[in-house]
Amino acid sequence: MREKRLIALLIVCAAVAAALLFSTRPISAQNGQHGTGGAPFPIYNPYPPGILPANLESEIARVLREIDVIEARAIERWHSLPLPTRLPQRPGPNPPVLQGTGTESIETLGELMLFDKNISPGRNQACTSCHMPYAAWSGPIPSVNLTIIAYPGTVHFRAGKRTPQRHTYAPFFPVLQYNQEQGLFFGGNFWDSRATGYRLRNPDAEQAQGPPVDTQEMGFPDTACVAFRLSQAVYKPLFEVLWGKDSLNIKFPHDTEEICATPGGAAVFGGDPEPIKLTPEERTEANTVYDHWGASIDAYEQSVQVSTFTSKFDAMLKGNYTFTADEMAGLQLFNGKGNCNSCHVDGRGTTLNPGQVDTSTTATANPPVFTCFGSANEGLPLNPRDAFYYQTTPDSFGFVGNPYGFGYRDLGMGTFLRSGFGSGPNPNRNWIQFAPMVDGQFQVATTRNVAMTPPQCPTTEAGTGKPYFQKEFFHNGYIKSLKQLVHFYNTRDTSFAKNVTSGHCPAGTIERVTCWPMKEVPNNLDTTTGMLGLTDTEENQFVAFLETLSDGFTTPYPNSDTFTGACMTCNPATDPNCSPSRQGNGELIPTPPLPPCASAVCGVAPVPSPPIP
Repeated sequence: MREKRLIALLIVCAAVAAALLFSTRPISAQNGQHGTGGAPFPIYNPYPPGILPANLESEIARVLREIDVIEARAIERWHSLPLPTRLPQRPGPNPPVLQGTGTESIETLGELMLFDKNISPGRNQACTSCHMPYAAWSGPIPSVNLTIIAYPGTVHFRAGKRTPQRHTYAPFFPVLQYNQEQGLFFGGNFWDSRATGYRLRNPDAEQAQGPPVDTQEMGFPDTACVAFRLSQAVYKPLFEVLWGKDSLNIKFPHDTEEICATPGGAAVFGGDPEPIKLTPEERTEANTVYDHWGASIDAYEQSVQVSTFTSKFDAMLKGNYTFTADEMAGLQLFNGKGNCNSCHVDGRGTTLNPGQVDTSTTATANPPVFTCFGSANEGLPLNPRDAFYYQTTPDSFGFVGNPYGFGYRDLGMGTFLRSGFGSGPNPNRNWIQFAPMVDGQFQVATTRNVAMTPPQCPTTEAGTGKPYFQKEFFHNGYIKSLKQLVHFYNTRDTSFAKNVTSGHCPAGTIERVTCWPMKEVPNNLDTTTGMLGLTDTEENQFVAFLETLSDGFTTPYPNSDTFTGACMTCNPATDPNCSPSRQGNGELIPTPPLPPCASAVCGVAPVPSPPIP
């Protein structure tokens, strides 16, 4: 025990020394992005005025401070854990298991990794920069959710093209497979299911391997940079306990630090995805570390620290909470008239006929995850607020995020199956033929935690008399409230559908209320929604039910107390957009005249059918 305390003390001393060393860097490097030698990365701002939120830099700094708080808590928890026991001789034919605290140790390691800002070239971007607990592990900056949709990466202000998905319950998605009987894909992670799980047989672990080398996110130029930075991490001893004492003993070249401090996509690399020159044996070791990175993060995301089943709905299943009249009406609409249960399944009956009563029950031992694990095209309009459309010029590293500008169309899974621009390689050649069948399709996300907000901002909905936390919904963030989300499903294909782009609704109509702009990808449309016939009251009851799916009701949600930002408020008497129905309309901008879909997106065989305009 004395030896263990001494080791812990040495680790803490090393961390303090590192912190003191870091504090000698220029303030610009401490508070923002920096590369080799602490020199700040030049700001990349190709955006027209009014695209970026005015408080973006201060909000990024705020989230980084919150990340430090949670990382410190995780370090403290690690130090308080008794070391797991590695048995010198396994009893019987059992596989090697770290006895005692093995589970807590690997979950804590995953948490330490998720909140580590050093896993980025500028040491300024953690996985959780885009996924914080108080926002259900989705986007933590209300002004970003209201405007540019995707979150800036290690190079400010490169940004991706989609909203950050919630981590909660993502580990429950199976390996991506094509079901021949149904003619549908199920499984995978990411909006386009490109984290298939084909190799690790775990989509969530493979998803965790994406952001560290995504040019618009954490942005390493080489996957080996993760092993390099982990070899310097304060929690390196915990990694070695779990994955072997020599697991990080890779002989990195002398220029590794300089390479890993340079963002991916930089022209200096000439397109080389492995600029760190390792021997084949060392490259294998670095790849193994990268697999351990993904597995450790998945262990945390699967844990009761993240996917907790502590909502009002779960309490209701156990008889510990009684739904209000509106909540119960919303549940019945969810399973009946709204037909949501056909995709966001809860294991109960659906599509009731007039006069029928739902008498099915949900097994409390296996609570539903509220997804079919499939994909669908809900017909969202193109969102001109998305920062990705404007990244058409080189940044200081010679990198261009989107050379096609508004010629880009997000075909979702269709682009992935073609191994196309902005997605990832398809590992299964047999799937390519199905690309035209899934153009425009995106993952059916769980409805769990769709309404989760920080405790001091108790709602997602503006104009309800409560401080609210602005969220964004669907893959392109076009929808700004739960009320709009339900109203969209309800009225998308009624007379409210207009042949215009966003920002150009006809006079006398209101966008998102009585006008839905044309669909970005009209192919393969999900027709189970669009004309549900819900009344305004029924839409509100839907929202009431969705709000029962937020974890943290029976037990405080872990780290939900770390939000230090400001809630939003508005006054309906002075702001016409201060309502859930019109929320975000003050930030609408007109879509420019759209060029045809770029051939690099829509001209890749097998081409979309019919062609995408």
